[in-house]
Amino acid sequence: MSLLSRLALAPTPPFKRPQDLLYASTELPPAVPLIGLAFQHAATALALIAYVLASAKIGGLDAEATRGMVTATILGMAIATFLQSWGGRFGSGTLLVNIPDPLLVVISGTVAAQYGLGGLVLVGVVNGAVALGAGYVVPRLRAVLPPSVAGVVVCVAGISLVSPALTHMADMDGAGAISAYDLLIGIATLGIIAGLSIWGSQRMKLFALLVGLAVGVVLAAMLGELEGVEQLAHTPVFGLPRLPAPALNVDPGLLIAVGLLALMTQLDCFGCVVLMHKMNDADWRRPDMDMVGGGIRANGLGNLLAAWFGAYPGATSSANIALAHISRSTSRWIGLAAGALLALTAFLPQVTLALTLTPISVIGAVEVYAAAYLIVSGIELIASRAMDSRGIFMVGLAFIAGLGVMFLPGLAKLAPESLRFLAENGVIVAGLTAILLNLLFRLGTSRRARLAVSPQKTHAQTAQDIVGFVETQGAAWNARRDTVRRAALAALEAAEALQAGSERRIQEVHGSFDEFNLDIEFVYSGPPLVLQAKPATGAHALLDIDDHAFEAALDQALSGVSHVLLRHMADRLLSGKRGENSYLRLHFDH
Repeated sequence: MSLLSRLALAPTPPFKRPQDLLYASTELPPAVPLIGLAFQHAATALALIAYVLASAKIGGLDAEATRGMVTATILGMAIATFLQSWGGRFGSGTLLVNIPDPLLVVISGTVAAQYGLGGLVLVGVVNGAVALGAGYVVPRLRAVLPPSVAGVVVCVAGISLVSPALTHMADMDGAGAISAYDLLIGIATLGIIAGLSIWGSQRMKLFALLVGLAVGVVLAAMLGELEGVEQLAHTPVFGLPRLPAPALNVDPGLLIAVGLLALMTQLDCFGCVVLMHKMNDADWRRPDMDMVGGGIRANGLGNLLAAWFGAYPGATSSANIALAHISRSTSRWIGLAAGALLALTAFLPQVTLALTLTPISVIGAVEVYAAAYLIVSGIELIASRAMDSRGIFMVGLAFIAGLGVMFLPGLAKLAPESLRFLAENGVIVAGLTAILLNLLFRLGTSRRARLAVSPQKTHAQTAQDIVGFVETQGAAWNARRDTVRRAALAALEAAEALQAGSERRIQEVHGSFDEFNLDIEFVYSGPPLVLQAKPATGAHALLDIDDHAFEAALDQALSGVSHVLLRHMADRLLSGKRGENSYLRLHFDH
């Protein structure tokens, strides 16, 4: 462990450590928790090799070709997971684990059926190249991808898991019949995971998922629901990935479809990076686009390198994010260890097969927890920003579009044949709708605003108008809700301080916003407001003042109190003279 602690991981932005985390992003856990948590993450990711097996079945691959495909895929998962945790230009610097991309099951199987593993080489190359390109473009799209868009993607991704999660947990067939044994196994697994993560000791919380999986597997074995164990005897202990000959004659239409799906997958990667950043930073404010770009590039590079072995493309895992939440551990070291375990497993076919034999009801229980966590996390991201009617319609219509294609699959048939594979995915539809509506509704919304103050209004009415102006513009700008609230209180205090005497009159209030700064400026007649660090007159001094001077001294003392409050509410204050008028600027870091 001392050797590991000497490794210098790529730097990440400074995080304010959340108090509920057991092991935060840069903290190195002790050996036992580190290995245990890494094993849980690796096992969770390997259980989802089921996507690869499903694709291989569609492609009609034999056992040897399927094993080669699985081995290459796990190797790609290991590379991407390691890069994500290491950070830098090709990694987010967070605990993000790579899994097979569920969006590519059908199209990868189709390519494998027509061109063999050699066809998957081009699928992986195109997927990786598109993701690498997106990793350099997405960081420049901060205005297009605010937290509300990420929240829609994360939340709809959680909702999309509900149906398969419940279907898997109850082993429901096409007619709707459920297996009582599988439902019992799934409920027991979910109950153990939730119970230990809520009421367990600190150590038990770390291993809540592992204990739940173990209980589920043991219960399945006792009820005779554990199948496929006999396959282990026919599987080699050690195996090396092979380099298939690339098939260069893959239909360009299929490759275009792969590229579009790869681009849509990066929406999910974007949401996962934002979610992990938020988990790591108690003072989270906005997506860090450098981290997002690095995370997308790590996914792309992992797919690009593993493609030459005939790997099935990978994506970031929301189930592993839920595991990080259960264990209250987001250490990057766990990701590095999980990547190493995945790399080792890639050369041990028996271990891989044993993990893929995990009962479907147990996997379903993990998916239920992941769905619940993603739904709530998406709502939190959406609610972190103030919204006006633009934001409400953007979020609401994006949800309707995404859930519409989930609940009414026939809607996707209205799309052109070439785009139908996109229209059938609710996460893609919701994400694209949110992005397009955000761009559309931003038209006509200026980053600057002005309020003219009527001299006929009373001080109370003027203060009310100013507060309404700040709140309305903050919502229109989709600024952070807590910053808008603080700015409104500071503006109210500033208005009262400026109107305390008869020598000043507020004429205009100006507001401006970008993703990093919110400024409120008062333009008024009269002398500039002298900003004091503390009240000029203390309470004891007021008791010693003559009655005829008491009122003036009290006004001065209250003015000093306003100045102190303003300094506490605003991040920076600036007062001065500009032409014939004076100004007071309140600056808020965003």
